[in-house]
Amino acid sequence: MRLKRKDILTIEDLGRDEIELILSTAESFKEVSDREIKKVPTLRGRTIINLFYEASTRTRTSFEIAAKRMSADAINISASSSSAVKGETLKDTAKNLEAMSPDCIVLRHPSSGTPQILSRLLRCSVINAGDGTHEHPSQALLDLLTVKQRLGKIQGLKIAIIGDILHSRVARSNIYGFAKLGAEVNIAGPPTMMPCEIEKTGCRAFNRIEDAIKDADVIMMLRIQLERQKTGLFPTAREYSQLFGLDSKKLEYAKKNVVILHPGPVNRGIEISSDVADGKYSLILEQVKNGVAVRMALFYLLMGGARE
Repeated sequence: MRLKRKDILTIEDLGRDEIELILSTAESFKEVSDREIKKVPTLRGRTIINLFYEASTRTRTSFEIAAKRMSADAINISASSSSAVKGETLKDTAKNLEAMSPDCIVLRHPSSGTPQILSRLLRCSVINAGDGTHEHPSQALLDLLTVKQRLGKIQGLKIAIIGDILHSRVARSNIYGFAKLGAEVNIAGPPTMMPCEIEKTGCRAFNRIEDAIKDADVIMMLRIQLERQKTGLFPTAREYSQLFGLDSKKLEYAKKNVVILHPGPVNRGIEISSDVADGKYSLILEQVKNGVAVRMALFYLLMGGARE
């Protein structure tokens, strides 16, 4: 089975059926990572290029591992080691890479909308691995898979997303994803970190973390993205932690079997306390594991077999 699209650019433009297909496919690939020999021949002969203009540990590594576990050839390129440092434009870089006949380019870029531009220029598939403050579709998909596997469903759940909503592409993709699968999404963060008209995306905004996480089934904490902030949006890290950080005391507002998520990297003691991040409700490492399966599913659904 194939997705009837060339690229994976946003969760916003994916239909519910497409999301569910990706999740079910990812579930079938999870067992590959538990094998003694962690490899299947599904994409033998395919070439995947990871083109990253921003630093990354989890996303870049899991895309590379996903490609290799499906027997594809994976090439990693970072901006610091590419001709971008010599003044080459992204368009020229991409066209030169396409001349080498890759089947897919996975792009992370600090400018929102860049993967969409590239997808119109290239014949090969493009997967958005995070573009500016816009979207991070594969992260949302692995978050959906993690919640579905732990709680058995998405429909009817109450999801709370807390923190730097303004700069978080993870937040946007997750709001779209959870809402499309029938969950109720609450968000909370400092007023300086809340986008205008964010509720049009299908969520409810609160000024206090306690109100957003009340009776929540899932709490997703977000990293403060200082690298995207041009001015200080909160007085001190200590004040932020007191007002919007998740600790065991605030956790009492949520349901007893609440699930804790974090896209990483984790700033311990600021957005989340160590006892919560490492506690029995935390699925942070399960998110990382599911990231490999989701990215295997994306490669398979875009490149496996003949295109429909």
